[in-house]
Amino acid sequence: MPTQAYFEGKFVPIEQAKISVMTHGFNYGTGVFEGIRAYWNADHEQLYVLRLREHYERLLQSAKILMMQLKLTADEMSSLTVELLRREGYREDVYVRPLAYKANEIIGVRLHNLRDEFAIWTQPMGRYMDKEEGAKVCVSSWRRNDDNSIPPRGKVTGSYVNSALVKTEAQLNGFDEAIVLNADGHVSEGSAENIFMLRGGKLVTPGATANILEGITRQGVIALAKDELGIETAERQIDRSELYLADEVFFCGTGVQIASIISVDHRPIGSGVLGPVTAQLRDLYFKAVRGELPKYRHWCTPVYEK
Repeated sequence: MPTQAYFEGKFVPIEQAKISVMTHGFNYGTGVFEGIRAYWNADHEQLYVLRLREHYERLLQSAKILMMQLKLTADEMSSLTVELLRREGYREDVYVRPLAYKANEIIGVRLHNLRDEFAIWTQPMGRYMDKEEGAKVCVSSWRRNDDNSIPPRGKVTGSYVNSALVKTEAQLNGFDEAIVLNADGHVSEGSAENIFMLRGGKLVTPGATANILEGITRQGVIALAKDELGIETAERQIDRSELYLADEVFFCGTGVQIASIISVDHRPIGSGVLGPVTAQLRDLYFKAVRGELPKYRHWCTPVYEK
């Protein structure tokens, strides 16, 4: 478990990284966050942080949506993260959670004229989804929040109530995960994952205007599919029933990594098992994130000095 955090300008013992019950971000969900993974490679004796700067660039974009004025740059946040991981001395896979939030201890819902603070904490983490090789999912009765309500392209803490409603409904109904539709009835993403399907030898994924999070792992999957497998990706609207007819469907994201979907609404996808393209992408992805593919080594920030 973690022993330290970076909290409001300094490294502190984890038990001191506390906010008040009066904190604006706690009361109103006025915060933004990122999820970052770091992968341990025992052969290299190295911990690699995945797409570190890209995650902080996205956090700053999310912060802009909430009118935050953070004092740190993406490079400075990246350096603080590496330092925190060094202090923890992890030799296992790790999850990194940076947060920026409205820190005033007041009542009153707004975004302006508030103090913005920043924190980072970490913890060991393996799988996010137990059945990465074969998840059974449903289409949720809940709809993804719209860009004109709470923009999903920003990782806003309060908006993840929508994801929690989606995930709980699915799991209490006996599924592993759920797929969420837009208000217009087209496929958006999972509860907290981007989604791809394979039809006719091509990958298809909802576009950036489909109320999705503009995923960093999503970008990586598109690159791996094209560069390593010669498979192009189309970004377009997806109908619900298209999922039933797909050859393969999978989730991707920093947390979920790449997880195969073997059924949707009790309908088997393809042959009802992990498909060959998804399997190849998973293999390539896990090699890339552990620094084992030289072409993608730039994705990986080493933590320990050699």
